[in-house]
Amino acid sequence: MFGYRVPAPDEAMLISGGRRGLGGAPFRVVTGHGKFVLPIFRKTRFLTLSMCESEVTETCVTRQGIALHVRAVIAFKVGNDHESIINAGQRFLSDQDQMSVLTGRIFAGHLRAIIGSMTVEEIVTERQKLAAEVLDTSKTEMAKIGLIVDSLQIQSIDDGDTGYIDAMSAPHKAAIQRQAQIAQAQATQASVEAEQVAARNQAEYARQTAVVKAEYSAEVDRAQARAAQAGPLAQAHAQQEVLDAQTELALRQAKLRQQQLVAEIVKPAEAEAERIRVLAAAEAQRMKIQAEAAASYDRVALDRMLIDQLPQIVKEAAGGLAGANVNVLNGADGLGEIAAGLVSQGLTILDSVRQNLNGQDTSDGRRPPESSGNGNANGLLQLHSRKDGKADDGPVDVD
Repeated sequence: MFGYRVPAPDEAMLISGGRRGLGGAPFRVVTGHGKFVLPIFRKTRFLTLSMCESEVTETCVTRQGIALHVRAVIAFKVGNDHESIINAGQRFLSDQDQMSVLTGRIFAGHLRAIIGSMTVEEIVTERQKLAAEVLDTSKTEMAKIGLIVDSLQIQSIDDGDTGYIDAMSAPHKAAIQRQAQIAQAQATQASVEAEQVAARNQAEYARQTAVVKAEYSAEVDRAQARAAQAGPLAQAHAQQEVLDAQTELALRQAKLRQQQLVAEIVKPAEAEAERIRVLAAAEAQRMKIQAEAAASYDRVALDRMLIDQLPQIVKEAAGGLAGANVNVLNGADGLGEIAAGLVSQGLTILDSVRQNLNGQDTSDGRRPPESSGNGNANGLLQLHSRKDGKADDGPVDVD
């Protein structure tokens, strides 16, 4: 629209003519919005608010008297407040490029002043401190011209041909080189150790692989062997089961046959033996009874016979006395005693004969020895007689 002006976002519109601006400024400041400006009666100019750059290259002398070539870059702009815009507009509106030139000169002076109070070691090692001090000392001066500094960067510091910085850095370089060599050696050693470890790991892996392959191969061989033996083993097991069944059957048949033999032979034989034993015992008992009966009968018959023969025996004994030379000392009593002795001797002979007959029934079949009674009887029968019937010359005393 005719007469309506609008500044860019990074510009400030300065309107001159008409009433004055803030604080008695010869112009009014408009930012961020448009304004209607009467043509012919008002004049409009624009001041940039964008970032500007200034490069400073300055030779500065340190506190040690060593000249240093310093290169720095300053980033600055016009402040956003009306006071800064008014200050910058009054100074740079007609030639805004002068802002960079003036800023570079201002900072060059502050750099010389700050570096002159520092040593090379401080400047080299504490660049940020140098930049902060330069900013602090230049802030007030920059504010007077409506500028603010966003950053200050020290690009380079060079001592030229003096070699001071190089000499200063030599120990550090040596230490760094030494550390680099140590690091390189450590890296080499680590690399060698890593290679050795890798080689050992590869060897171990190869060994494990070989072992696993061998185990797999052995397992395959065992499986094949088992498969090959499965048929014969199954056949052998089947044959073994058949043999076991046949053996069991044979054992059962043998046991059955044993039972049959016991029933057919042993039991009848035992029964027959028992029958024979019973019959033998009965026969022995019968024979014993018969023998006892016969012995009893023989003893009775013998006793009867001996009794029957006793008178004859006494008679023979008396006949022997008839031709004997017998002296009777006590008369009739002596003769009676002789006769009684003869009878007694006859009875003794009878008893001896009976005992001899009983001795024939003993188990060993031997006759028992003759008792003394028999001898006495024989002696009494002999009565010292001779074959011619004559008595001995000696007298016989009969008590």
